[in-house]
Amino acid sequence: MAAFDPWDPAFLDDPYPAYAELRERGRVQYFEPTGQWLVSHHADVSALLRDRRLGRTYQHRFTHEDFGRTAPPAAHEPFHTLNDHGMLDLEPPDHTRIRRLVSKAFTPRTVEQLKPYVTRLAGELVDGLVRQGGGDLLTDVAEPLPVAVIAEMLGIPESDRAPLRPWSADICGMYELNPSEDVAARAVRASVEFSDYLLQLIAERRKEPGEDLISGLIAAHDEGDRLTEQEMISTCVLLLNAGHEATVNATVNGWYALFRNPGQLAALRADHTLVASAIEELMRYDTPLQLFERWVLDDIEVDGTTIPRGAEIAMLFGSANHDPEVFRNPEQLDLARKDNPHISFSAGIHYCIGAPLARIELAASMTALLEKAPTLGLAAEPRRKPNFVIRGLEGLAVDV
Repeated sequence: MAAFDPWDPAFLDDPYPAYAELRERGRVQYFEPTGQWLVSHHADVSALLRDRRLGRTYQHRFTHEDFGRTAPPAAHEPFHTLNDHGMLDLEPPDHTRIRRLVSKAFTPRTVEQLKPYVTRLAGELVDGLVRQGGGDLLTDVAEPLPVAVIAEMLGIPESDRAPLRPWSADICGMYELNPSEDVAARAVRASVEFSDYLLQLIAERRKEPGEDLISGLIAAHDEGDRLTEQEMISTCVLLLNAGHEATVNATVNGWYALFRNPGQLAALRADHTLVASAIEELMRYDTPLQLFERWVLDDIEVDGTTIPRGAEIAMLFGSANHDPEVFRNPEQLDLARKDNPHISFSAGIHYCIGAPLARIELAASMTALLEKAPTLGLAAEPRRKPNFVIRGLEGLAVDV
């Protein structure tokens, strides 16, 4: 049987056999190396994402001591200050208040208005890839598209965008299991630099508001909606990080899966109307976010096992998306799959607010590549990033 070992390169290359073994062993298992309860079945993950006895934080109800946890090291404080004031790591009522404000920028109408810009930018990036006869799909198309879109929404000038992706990558390193001190140090440095930059940008927008999201958050604050300066900074960082990480990895994971399934790629090239269902299937088949954590705020029971208050649950999205109880032939890539309730965008109150925008971005880049690079092929076998939680590639060399 394959072993669940999130630090083993063989597991990182293909974790799905290990997930099958976890599901066969039962609905919940304690994983000693991280002190977490692993939940691997679709039905349980889906239900627990909506269960209010679990939370992304516990600090709205308990101190660290009350909850039986140790406070983070003081040296990590800049990261935790930044992270803990973003809506992804908040619970109601703070989560509700901030999400209500941010959701105004992600209404279906607003997102639809971005479509021409996203489509044009995707076309320009693919044109560049074709002109140079190929390149790295990661750095030439997958990264610049969503980074530019979310930076444009936030109102970050083009001349300031170069550090955004490195800052994001360093901050997201802390979401891996048991991050090292070196990873923590990089995350802290990026948190300080990103926060300092946004403080300056927010001050500029206060003097000269624009049509961007930062100006909108400032206006909402001035009109009486409670939003602290730290919440504003944390929200902007979260939107930038979450607004491109999943899209970048879904793009390269997806195309790598297509190259390894030439029959499905041929079907997609023959029928571009498959793009919408292909995006859903590729996000299911090789899930960009493999694990999502929750704290147990009140005792819960899963299949007869009591998980006590103070415990941490690791919900395995990648495993849930391959559960044969929900997906027929889950290990098979089927771009025409009709019934596809994947949970790659999470569920419940923390459902990804940017999911409609991500779908537009993924469709724009896929369509542009199908139309402008119809013979796109793999130029070299890629290397997986040495990460488990956020699953991606170091690069994806392609020729046209």
